[in-house]
Amino acid sequence: MSYSPPPRARSGPRRRTLLASLAGTTALLTGCASDPAERAASAATRARARAARDSAELLARYDAVLDAHPALADRLSPLRAAVAAHRDAFGGTPEDGATKGAKAQKSPLPVPTASADRKEALTSLASAERTVADRRAAALLEVPGELARLMASVAAAGSAHAYLLTEAAK
Repeated sequence: MSYSPPPRARSGPRRRTLLASLAGTTALLTGCASDPAERAASAATRARARAARDSAELLARYDAVLDAHPALADRLSPLRAAVAAHRDAFGGTPEDGATKGAKAQKSPLPVPTASADRKEALTSLASAERTVADRRAAALLEVPGELARLMASVAAAGSAHAYLLTEAAK
């Protein structure tokens, strides 16, 4: 007579169930973005669009400061032109940023308008430039070569703008 062990009640899921679940999860995760090149292109597209929006917002801020303080035109116009070129380099269009006539309403923050507040307006503009430059520098690790070079160059220009604006506010 042979001895057979007593039947046990299974306490967890069966091996087949676990394997099927694992296979389904893997397919689900890889199915969302199965191609690494596709994921990289998508990240680059998002980064480029974000950079264009950031430049458009900076442009609106420059326009708002220029509207509030026309005496700063000689100092700010070259920087504003560079920001417009950055927006265009990232694929933005003039409609994405502020254009003459719609400047103040598109500015993310109110601009001090009193003549004594020029210093505050320049400081605010410098802070915005610094914030965007830092964001672009942080994004360099997530984008492919050519876009990373463009973002590094524009981030460096933004840092230079922040320095010039800070010095002008003194």
